[in-house]
Amino acid sequence: MSPDAIAPDNDLIQGLAEAAIAALPEPFRAAAGLVALRVQDLADPEIIEALGLEDPFELTGLYDGTPLTEKSFAEQPMQPDQIFLFRRAILEEWLDRGDVSLAELVTHVFVHELAHHFGWSDDDIARIDPWWE
Repeated sequence: MSPDAIAPDNDLIQGLAEAAIAALPEPFRAAAGLVALRVQDLADPEIIEALGLEDPFELTGLYDGTPLTEKSFAEQPMQPDQIFLFRRAILEEWLDRGDVSLAELVTHVFVHELAHHFGWSDDDIARIDPWWE
């Protein structure tokens, strides 16, 4: 790495996630386009506490919304479904792993959170994608 290099910023993480969306097959791409994408440095302390975590660096992404399998036409959501990517936690994991590109990691985190939008549990995702092991 160049001595004058700087850490990837939120815009780069956003761009990598948008590239992941563009690479999805239909109809997943269309569904992903309806989910708001947010990039921030770390999860808010309230989220960390609500999830029973002690360290914000343990959370690289989060889906906030109602999974498609639970949506009702009768009840309209108060806010759009959102996927949060937490830049500093992603960068920390990327450095710790050292065996994947940043684009691969961002794509993986994004797709994992998108799977929650489709109604998949963490166990469902782990059965299909053992990437984290």
